[in-house]
Amino acid sequence: MKGRVLIVAGSDSGGGAGIQADIKAVSALNGYAMTAIAALTAQNTTGVYGVVPVDPAFVALQMKVVLEDIGADAVKIGMLANAAVIEAVVGEYEARAVNVPLVVDPVMIAKSGHFLLEPDAVLTLRKRLLPLAEIVTPNLPEAEALTDIPVKTLNDMRRAAELIRTFGPKAVLLKGGHLEDDRLSDLLLTEDGEVVFESARVHTPHTHGTGCTLASAIATGIAQGMTVRDAVACARAYVEQAILTAPGLGHGHGPLNHLHTVKPFP
Repeated sequence: MKGRVLIVAGSDSGGGAGIQADIKAVSALNGYAMTAIAALTAQNTTGVYGVVPVDPAFVALQMKVVLEDIGADAVKIGMLANAAVIEAVVGEYEARAVNVPLVVDPVMIAKSGHFLLEPDAVLTLRKRLLPLAEIVTPNLPEAEALTDIPVKTLNDMRRAAELIRTFGPKAVLLKGGHLEDDRLSDLLLTEDGEVVFESARVHTPHTHGTGCTLASAIATGIAQGMTVRDAVACARAYVEQAILTAPGLGHGHGPLNHLHTVKPFP
């Protein structure tokens, strides 16, 4: 089966982001989702109320047993919580999956503003994980944390993406959702140059898990043999429809409709 995606990320008890969103997105796009859970969170649409990191050795063990038995066509990294977990994940990836495309979503801050990555782990992420990535998918606050560059315009996005590429990833998708333009611009920078993807901004509070979902959709496309550019284009279209058909759940930033591609039971 082509399209095996190993997801290493945190769990979201509300089901809208993290491992839960990742599994839904990969499955909806006809991939096969496997997981190594790196952190537990108590959260819903209104915020994050607690985070418990998983023991780094156990995160690595989850990766090891899956990779040895089932294998993977892509590995997607999400929330890793701290430097020790990052080191464990890097070690296992280098040992068993170093030729498997790696999609890194550098999860640092939740929609609610809650920090999901310990501050001292940002440097570890930059030095140890990003050089291994096929593509890294930061939003603007994450790009600012990685580069120390304020990102307020498309030209700022170009500067930040160029700097992030010097950290080692083959491609950078810098997501422009935090800009205030009516058009949504995402910047993809690869060795072949840049592509700016534009679409109409959807004004809605129901965007919880957008970053997780987009990265997992990209990983699924890559796992199924797409180029990075095509995987990004298809993932953006999938996420846009998931936002437009969001179920409207919760009292805060509600989840997407991950399963809009799936025909319901009669």
